[in-house]
Amino acid sequence: MLDAGAVSTCKSIYSLSKVALALVAGAASLSLPAWAESAATEATPAAPAAIEVDRRPAWLARALRPEDWNVNFQATYIWQMHPSFVTQIPDGLHSLSSQRETGDTLTATFFLGYRPWRGAELFFNPEMIQSVPMSNLHGLGGLSNGENQKTGDPTVHLYSARAFLRQSIKLGGDETPVEAGANQFGGQVSSRRLVVTVGQMALIDVFDNNAFAHDPRSQFFNWALMAGGASDYAADARGYTVGFAVEYYRDDWALRFGHFAQPKESNGLALDYRLWAHFGENLEVEHQHALWGRTGSVRAMTFLNYARMGGFGDALAYAASTGSTPAVADVRRDRAKLGFGVNFDQSLSRDAGFFGRYSWNDGRTETYAFAEIDRSLTAGLAMRGRIWFRPRDHIAAAFVQNDLSDPHRDYLAAGGLGQFLGDGQLSYRPERVFEAYYSFNALAGMWLTLDGQYVVNPGYNADRGPVKFLGVRLHIEI
Repeated sequence: MLDAGAVSTCKSIYSLSKVALALVAGAASLSLPAWAESAATEATPAAPAAIEVDRRPAWLARALRPEDWNVNFQATYIWQMHPSFVTQIPDGLHSLSSQRETGDTLTATFFLGYRPWRGAELFFNPEMIQSVPMSNLHGLGGLSNGENQKTGDPTVHLYSARAFLRQSIKLGGDETPVEAGANQFGGQVSSRRLVVTVGQMALIDVFDNNAFAHDPRSQFFNWALMAGGASDYAADARGYTVGFAVEYYRDDWALRFGHFAQPKESNGLALDYRLWAHFGENLEVEHQHALWGRTGSVRAMTFLNYARMGGFGDALAYAASTGSTPAVADVRRDRAKLGFGVNFDQSLSRDAGFFGRYSWNDGRTETYAFAEIDRSLTAGLAMRGRIWFRPRDHIAAAFVQNDLSDPHRDYLAAGGLGQFLGDGQLSYRPERVFEAYYSFNALAGMWLTLDGQYVVNPGYNADRGPVKFLGVRLHIEI
């Protein structure tokens, strides 16, 4: 028998047990929902994220891929002046004015590109120009502003500069990175490849390139420094043509051939699309090398122009028989002009390099599409401004000597007029040009350039000049 104390103790333990059980049950009941939710979450997989379906037609989705489009823009304004200069003879019909004169050009270009299929690049360049040429582009062999066109006037003209297809076919070799730019997609190019370009373009887009002297929008101003002065390359009055070029690249070597349209008339705007009848053909070989651990290139080019041209000898003979002033327009017929050119560029350091060009043509026929030059020699130096903490600035200087053939000299001395020359009389001397510029990178994509040119014997005439040109250029790239 339990005594009363034991019974009382048992009742107390029993009561405490019921309270403990109640607390445990309550806690369990409070934690059960969270546990159950956690278990349910682990047991039930999450619903997959919604997948956006492109409902556009496959051809449209392919056409709108951003990596297949390339858009760039440039605008260039050039202002130039020359002060009055000394002349021993009066200004002729095609002379550079001996009085103070100013001129300017404004160009703007969109570079629109699209890759329609593997290896193919399609480009279209709408362009505009407004210009006031000095002396109507007369009086110099090497004209002072490479942005000038033979049809330039103060009216704004909008036109197609380029519209061409470029097809590249890989033939092996190493892959080299290429940065995107105007009329250039970024990516990789094979060191061995075949490139075919067909359509509207500038011949010097493909031929006679030079790292330091090729583009008057960013480098030297003078015409004789943008290409071989004596090359008389096929082009309309704006500097563009239609045709095709084939390029074969094999490691350090490149071979190029091109066939292009000539103007219908000497230095005219309208092109003769009968490429089998009148044409300009160019053949060029290029070798890239390294000297003293620095890269360089050498190019050799020949050309054949076939068009309805006047010959200097024929013009002089006709004038002698008729007692008139010689004029190439009186004796035009289908003729050929032959010529060649060599050029090189060579890096001297990380920031400096030098270059040179020589070009020659037979000098028997009138200037048909480029400058009134029959022989041209150029050389110069260029340097970036890294050592004075302006790595995107450029400074450069160059020398040019232009010459005429004997028949060309006789024609001008007899009072004949060329496309650009005609002082009425000629005391012949080679035309020499000294040009220097400094290009200041004012903002990202914007350069301000100060340019000076000193021309001795302008228009090959020792009785005129020398003459100085001062120029300012604003160039924008986007």
